[in-house]
Amino acid sequence: MSVADRLLEIAHSEERAVLFTVIDGPQPGAHLLVLLDRGGETVGDAPAELAELAPEIRRNGQHEHAGLRVFAEVYGPPPRLVVVGAVDTAEALCAAAKLIGWHTICVDARSRFATRERIPSADELIVEWPDEALARIQPDHGTAIVVLTHDEKFDVPALQAALTTDAFYVGAIGSRKTQSRRRERLLEAGLSEEQLDRIHGPSGLDLGADTPAETALSILTEALAVRAGRPGTALETAPGRIHVET
Repeated sequence: MSVADRLLEIAHSEERAVLFTVIDGPQPGAHLLVLLDRGGETVGDAPAELAELAPEIRRNGQHEHAGLRVFAEVYGPPPRLVVVGAVDTAEALCAAAKLIGWHTICVDARSRFATRERIPSADELIVEWPDEALARIQPDHGTAIVVLTHDEKFDVPALQAALTTDAFYVGAIGSRKTQSRRRERLLEAGLSEEQLDRIHGPSGLDLGADTPAETALSILTEALAVRAGRPGTALETAPGRIHVET
């Protein structure tokens, strides 16, 4: 089957794939389509080494790999945001994420909090222990996870589960003292320092956020920056291109 035929096939599904087009190097214009949900199966005539890069690609843009400059196009479902804890900030965070086209999931084991009245913007509302829910959700490279609870019986299992996934962003709110205490508990649970270094905590950029809506904006902008591989600094002081190269 040709690359074009495969693209038509996946256009009608949520199958994840990355299409590489060679810009500079041997065979300019050659394509390689990597089907991530089919064990990395490839279609096309561009060098097969490009498939190694595919799992790390989160958005369209130029890349250099194996001596080639290529343009990568991402196909599949929209990014997912998993919010642990149906607290006030959860609704604001889900609402903000939906504005940029993300699929939102809110998880809380407490049925009195995880209601449509409290979190109407969640695409999915799951009443379940966070670690069990994450095992079913199976976060991938297109998933961000934010822990909003302030209770170790929820926080620690949720983060322990989140840090064993491929989620591109794992954030947790709370003071530095809270972050330190959580870190101790997670080390005791068997996680490594390297795994714990993935946590963005306190979650969010330093925007002076105070209200739930402001806090949600702070968290979401940090997740966006991480996804784009950007530092999240002011544009006027940023070197190089303002927009992500496409």
